[in-house]
Amino acid sequence: MAVVIRLRREGSKGRPYYRVVVTDSRSPRDGRFIESVGVYDPMHEGKDAMDLEKVDQWIGKGAKPSDTVRSLIRKARKSASSAA
Repeated sequence: MAVVIRLRREGSKGRPYYRVVVTDSRSPRDGRFIESVGVYDPMHEGKDAMDLEKVDQWIGKGAKPSDTVRSLIRKARKSASSAA
């Protein structure tokens, strides 16, 4: 079973927000998932939240982040280091 970290679309038509989820690569985009590790809201900058400890734990277990999620992780690490 290949485990991936990707975005799951939620919200209404024209007002999307996304959950960052750990899921089996064979499941559909908005289908079953193993664990939710963050939120990304493109409509409201700064309202993004990601649990970097859980993300690191899943990557350590072999989960592969999608390109978009990899970019979001990089931004979250950058903002966490500047805030500290």
